[in-house]
Amino acid sequence: MNSILKKIFYSLLVLLGVVMLVFVMFQGFGDPARLIVGQTGDKKTMDNIRKDLYLDQPKWTQFFLYLNDVSPVCIYSKADIAKKELKGLFIGADIKIGLKIPYLRKSYQTKKNVGTLLMEALPGTLLLSFAAMLFATVMGILMGVLAAVKKDTWLDTSTLVASIAGISAPSFFMAIIIAFLFGVVLHPFTGLNLTGSWFEVDEVTGEKYLTLKNLILPAFTLGIRPLAIITQLTRSSMLDVLSQDYIRTAYAKGLSRRAVIFKHALRNALNPVITAITGWFAELLAGAFFVEYIFGWQGIGKITVDALEKLDYPVVMGSVLVSACIFILINILADVLYAAVDPRMRN
Repeated sequence: MNSILKKIFYSLLVLLGVVMLVFVMFQGFGDPARLIVGQTGDKKTMDNIRKDLYLDQPKWTQFFLYLNDVSPVCIYSKADIAKKELKGLFIGADIKIGLKIPYLRKSYQTKKNVGTLLMEALPGTLLLSFAAMLFATVMGILMGVLAAVKKDTWLDTSTLVASIAGISAPSFFMAIIIAFLFGVVLHPFTGLNLTGSWFEVDEVTGEKYLTLKNLILPAFTLGIRPLAIITQLTRSSMLDVLSQDYIRTAYAKGLSRRAVIFKHALRNALNPVITAITGWFAELLAGAFFVEYIFGWQGIGKITVDALEKLDYPVVMGSVLVSACIFILINILADVLYAAVDPRMRN
C-alpha cells in the first residue's frame, strides 16, 4: 500500500513537470492571438483576444492561471466559473475554492471545449489500443510459450526471427506498407478499406453505426511491435522458469505437461510480461498518432496531428496532458497487477 501511495505522489510530480513542459513549448513562445485572427486582425481585436486568453499578463502569471485551469483543485471568481462553464463542487462567495473537472480551455479553430473534443475521440483510441494489445498479448504469450517449449527447433528460430523483425519495424512505416498492401493491392480479396473509422454515419438518418471491419488493419499494425516484445519476454522468462527445481518436482509428481506449463510455469513467468503489456498499452494509447492518421481512424492521435497542422495549440496541449494521465494511471495499475500475480510484491 505504501509503495502505491509513493507511486501516486511521484506521479503527481511528473504531471506537474509535464504541465510546465507543455506550457513552455506551446504557450511560452509565439503569439496565440495572432494564430486565432490571422495576419489581418486589427489591434483592438488582438487586444481583446489577448485579454481573454490572459496573454496580457506576465508569463509566470499565465502559467499559474493555466495550472489553475488544468488542476482539479482550483480557485476561481464566480464570473470565471460561469464564463468557462466549469463543472465541479465550489464553495465561497465571489471567490470560490473547488474541485472540478480539469478545464483544458477552448480550441482556436472550432471554439469548442478541448476536453469535450478529446473525450469524443477517446473511445476510438481506447478501442484501437485494446484491440491491438489483445492481439499482441494473446498471440505473444502463446508464441513465447511455444518457442520456449520447442527450444532450438525451427519453430523457435522462426519465432525469434519474426520477433526481431517486428521490433525493428517502426509503426508508421508498417502502417504505410500494410495500408497499401491490404487496403489497395489486395482490397478485392480482403474487402478491407485503406482508411475508415470505427463508425460510419448514415446519410439519411444521420445515425452512427459500428464498422469494426475498419479496426483490423490499424489494430494489426499497432500490435506488431508489442507482439514481438511480449513473444521474446515470454520465451526468455519461460525458459528461466522451466529450469527451476519446482518444475522438475511437478513432473516427478506425475502432473501432465500442459498442467506444468500453464498452471505452474506460465504464472510465475508472467511478471516481466505484465510489465511489457502495461507499458506497451500505455504507449499505444499515447503513441497511436501516426497509425490513426494514416488509417483515418477517429481518435485522439488523428485529432492531435490535425491540430498541429492548424497550430491549434490548446488541443495539442490537452492531448499531451490526457496521454500523460493515461500513461501514469496504467503504470499504477501495473503495480496492482504485480501484487495480484506475485504475493511477494504486496509488502
